[in-house]
Amino acid sequence: MKKITFLLILVLYSANLSAQKEAVQKTIETFFEGFHAKDPLKIKSTCSDAIILQSISENTKGNKLSNETANAFYKSMAAIAADVQFEERILSYNIQVDGSMAHVWMPYEFYVNGKKSHGGVNAFTLYLEGTTWKIIHLIDTRRK
Repeated sequence: MKKITFLLILVLYSANLSAQKEAVQKTIETFFEGFHAKDPLKIKSTCSDAIILQSISENTKGNKLSNETANAFYKSMAAIAADVQFEERILSYNIQVDGSMAHVWMPYEFYVNGKKSHGGVNAFTLYLEGTTWKIIHLIDTRRK
């Protein structure tokens, strides 16, 4: 009986964790749907009002950390010319969840008008606000 109870608890825990990971990934996918559509409102719907946005540019001259405000990011998305097409291809997802916090590590390649521009890794941190996962921190690396 103890073995059955233990197995049942393990199965329920695994199912809950899997559902949480799926919800986290869906939030990230919605973010990128808005990103590719240049839709600041859709992007904003996935983000906390207190989101922190950072990038690390890597090149032969060294590394540079830059910060961007959420408002500047949303405005820049809306200002991209209609003839500029871009795609951030996520190569894989590594999702870790602990209660109300999740971290997602995603290698990516970035294309502008069909040509590879750069690549790197996105690292998203999310928190569970009620029943909704919200992005609170986004940092990425960028290298040619």
